[in-house]
Amino acid sequence: MHELSLSSAVVATVEKHAKGRKVSVVTLTLGTMRQVVPDSLAFYFDVVSRDTVCEGARLEQNIVEARLRCRDCDTHWRPELPQFRCAACGGADIEVLAGTEFEVDSIEVETEEEQACTAPR
Repeated sequence: MHELSLSSAVVATVEKHAKGRKVSVVTLTLGTMRQVVPDSLAFYFDVVSRDTVCEGARLEQNIVEARLRCRDCDTHWRPELPQFRCAACGGADIEVLAGTEFEVDSIEVETEEEQACTAPR
């Protein structure tokens, strides 16, 4: 259920940068180690964006798979489960290379002309 608070934070960040302009697309980078369910995030984004500049915006999520590296033997791998021991040497000095991201990458805002247009699209 933390997707609700994450969605609220995304909308707050986007509102700050949109400066009152209507937002049409929000693009996120989301790492699998964040344990966020993409469908739940999209659902709550739709809920919390009501009556904001994000209402009706499309949420695009770029998912980044987790990648780890053993500092002892330099083995790299993508864990299937959250396992933090090297499968090659058994070492526990592990570095997370990817998969912890949760970032608003970009927003697309409508121009004044698009906002003024009342014709169906």
